[in-house]
Amino acid sequence: MLYDRWCRIARAHSNQIAIFDVPGARRWTFGALFEAGSVGLGITESIAFPQGNSADFILGVLRSWRAGAVVCPLELGQDRPKIPSLLPSGLVHLKMTSATTGKPRLVAFTARQLMADAENIVATMGLRQEWPNLGVVSLAHSYGFSNLVLPLLLHGIPLTLVGSALPEALRDAARSQEAVTLAAVPALWQTWHDAESIPGNVRLAISAGAPLTLALEQAVFARGGLKIHNFYGSSECGGIAYDSSAIPRTDAACAGSPLQNVTVTIAEGGCVEVRSGAVAETYWPEPGSELGQGVFHTSDLGQIAGGIVHLCGRASDQINVAGRKVLPETIEAVLASHPQVRACLAFGVPSTDTQRGETIVACVATRTATMGDALKQFAMANLPAWQVPREWWFLDALEADGRGKLSRTEWRKRYLATVRGASPLKVRSARSTS
Repeated sequence: MLYDRWCRIARAHSNQIAIFDVPGARRWTFGALFEAGSVGLGITESIAFPQGNSADFILGVLRSWRAGAVVCPLELGQDRPKIPSLLPSGLVHLKMTSATTGKPRLVAFTARQLMADAENIVATMGLRQEWPNLGVVSLAHSYGFSNLVLPLLLHGIPLTLVGSALPEALRDAARSQEAVTLAAVPALWQTWHDAESIPGNVRLAISAGAPLTLALEQAVFARGGLKIHNFYGSSECGGIAYDSSAIPRTDAACAGSPLQNVTVTIAEGGCVEVRSGAVAETYWPEPGSELGQGVFHTSDLGQIAGGIVHLCGRASDQINVAGRKVLPETIEAVLASHPQVRACLAFGVPSTDTQRGETIVACVATRTATMGDALKQFAMANLPAWQVPREWWFLDALEADGRGKLSRTEWRKRYLATVRGASPLKVRSARSTS
């Protein structure tokens, strides 16, 4: 089904440019890409593992589709997952979850589910053939595969492979086109904004993978009139919601409206529940009750008002303070509003007072090194007393992971390993370059 659809796309756009590989200075028309995918190394295994961020990744996908092999994309250098048993008939694609709520799992899809996700994204975002995608994010990750690879192969949306996220590389790649679509993560948008390198010919700007701050969204818009559209999705179901408004949001919790053909509700317990033809078939090899039959029950707490999805945090991230629950996002929003705060995370750690449950920790990167007392006073003035962090960790920077996310789980581990043994005074004033 996927390869048949690709064949129709290749024939319909045979003489048009499909891929421009900027680092390799190579171009493929759809016709040439079809020929390249029809020859060369054959796929002999039942599961193929394309890797990397080049045209070879695309060719690997096409050859796998042609051979009827299951595709399991991997990041460059990533080890192949152990798949202990044969996949049920009809499954064609495996995604590795990002493991934000536990150990990684494989998510299995049918061809119809992949096609539905691509259709929903192209139709909702208005991806156009005359606005080629700039390929900066990983092609192997769910975001890149759904926004870059599938629109190319199933809808004829050209792809320009940048080869690097460096500002100068981005500018050079954008110059090769009259107009472009640029999908990235907040950390990259921040880097490009700081370097004043966001190309002027970006017609559609998309951000996913991590929360997009209002400050960044508004700053980019103020400088050049470019609206960054916030996109909310999941490996298990593809695109969920998209902010299609023409001006910056005023509420950081706003994730946008459900994508076309996607139904979003709030389940008992307050978590977002997604129904669509793009929801994966199952987890593999161990199914999960939260996924299947066209429904995915997320762990994201949310609300729906006026047809707009608002995200309130993750159920698993709630901090238990003496029996009262607080979402770390609530604390982070207040701290991030201080002009001297560059980035921050809040999380809970076991309290030395067993009756309190957890102690709130604020992990903060500030613009100046002497912000401790002032920021604590700011928190006390803007948060209920029981939500004010009791322990503070000041750093020079909070590095995001390879997918542009600030992981509370990882920073909590670092904190417990490097700081928790210190005295309370040292905890509040510690500063690190890690």
